[in-house]
Amino acid sequence: MENGIQLNKCRKCLLYELADKAAFESVKSYLEAMPAQQKADEAEYQRRLDICRGCDSLLSAMCRKCGCYVEIRAADKDAHCPRTIPLW
Repeated sequence: MENGIQLNKCRKCLLYELADKAAFESVKSYLEAMPAQQKADEAEYQRRLDICRGCDSLLSAMCRKCGCYVEIRAADKDAHCPRTIPLW
């Protein structure tokens, strides 16, 4: 609560949709530098992000289970959802 106003975190937003452009640019640079053989293909990446967007552990572009930016975890082809019962 700030100045008597309840502020809500965007639970379903990914980093590029939030106002923190510096963090987005940092993650974008990281993703661009990731070796192609380490990246999930675009369809799989988008599928993972869609699942994360619907997850109750997503909070302001971060996974509350592991603390990562979901855009980074979803991009790594060998990564998996950190939930006890993984969603992807």
